[in-house]
Amino acid sequence: MASARGPCGISVRSDFSSACLIHKAGAPSNSVSGVMAVQVHRHRNKVRNGQAIRCAMATGKEQGAISTASSGDQTKGGLRGKLNKVVLAYSGGLDTSVIVPWLRENYGCEVVCFTADVGQGAIELEGLEKKAKASGACQLVVKDLKEEFVSEYIYPCLRAGAVYERKYLLGTSMARPVIAKAMVDVAKEVGADAVAHGCTGKGNDQGDILEDPANEPKEDMYMMSIAPENAPSKPEYLEIGIIAGVPVSINGRDLSPASLLAELNEIGGKHGIGRIDMVENRLVGMKSRGVYETPGGTIMAAAVRELESLTLDRETMQWKDIIALKYAELVYAGRWFDPLRQSFDAFMEKVTATTTGSVTLKLYKGSVNVASRKSPYSLYREDISSFENGEIYNQADAEGFIRLYGLPTRVRAMLEKGI
Repeated sequence: MASARGPCGISVRSDFSSACLIHKAGAPSNSVSGVMAVQVHRHRNKVRNGQAIRCAMATGKEQGAISTASSGDQTKGGLRGKLNKVVLAYSGGLDTSVIVPWLRENYGCEVVCFTADVGQGAIELEGLEKKAKASGACQLVVKDLKEEFVSEYIYPCLRAGAVYERKYLLGTSMARPVIAKAMVDVAKEVGADAVAHGCTGKGNDQGDILEDPANEPKEDMYMMSIAPENAPSKPEYLEIGIIAGVPVSINGRDLSPASLLAELNEIGGKHGIGRIDMVENRLVGMKSRGVYETPGGTIMAAAVRELESLTLDRETMQWKDIIALKYAELVYAGRWFDPLRQSFDAFMEKVTATTTGSVTLKLYKGSVNVASRKSPYSLYREDISSFENGEIYNQADAEGFIRLYGLPTRVRAMLEKGI
């Protein structure tokens, strides 16, 4: 199983199970998400028994460029039928390396391997082309999706405040749709008539020490952060600049989305920030224990949330929090392209239009605390909130308000006492 650091701030472990799901051009499908299983610190069982290769049909044909190479005799078809060319989501691990010859044997097709660069780093991509062709692939296509991933997928979730089950910042879930979209684009470019990826009905990433929720994660599991107790004894202050609900700068330096998040990952990891150990409810109904690292995402989420405390009124903030729960659920369930999520996005863009300003955060031994908040659109007025000044806010006005606000309780008490 390949391990890497993704720009979303999680320690990404990307692989595909020994089952294979094929989406064929021309047949109906309700989803193109879930192409890549990006798993985080969930140790898999070493032995997986009884996993059958399963096939299903779906959408996506459009002719494009011609593949640059060909392997073997592809004219006779295979054991399960005939496809001309299949694009396979490819990690270079054992499972996808096995799927390449399996596809050729069963469908008599050329196999184009596709790998998405969502921030794994050069080491994860080294030797992939040689490995893919050694497995029987005719071509390897690598797409750099880092900027698109952060700006078009991570930032909308950040702006929405989407957190699944109180803790999970959806790093894995956000990666799947950007990879799925890019994979379909590649299929069109190379003239493929199907796409394929590893799959399994239950999930194969609950294994080893983390299977027992009573076990503390081992320190050597963590890839991006040091233990909080080993973090620097001196706090570090960061000023995060924000425009319309998304970060744009660190300490006054404007950065691209992917560069900004990568830098926050490094800084946050140094201070032991963003470690999450949770037992989550998975879509298939079972509970699963996972340990995540999200240093950059944790810092960004804290900054945006603190700025919203200045720029959102009470009712808007409450409705935003309510919708954020459903937003997170949709993303977690692989429904990124659902019209409902897109409608939620329109709401989030509207209500965060004035969430602009800067937040200074104090990072210290695993904690992120706010030190300063500033916004030209702040709804906070010192002349109103101050206990020393009564020119605008007359405290005597509170007496009548209290009587009216407590009236329903007073009426109920009168009824119960027969008054």
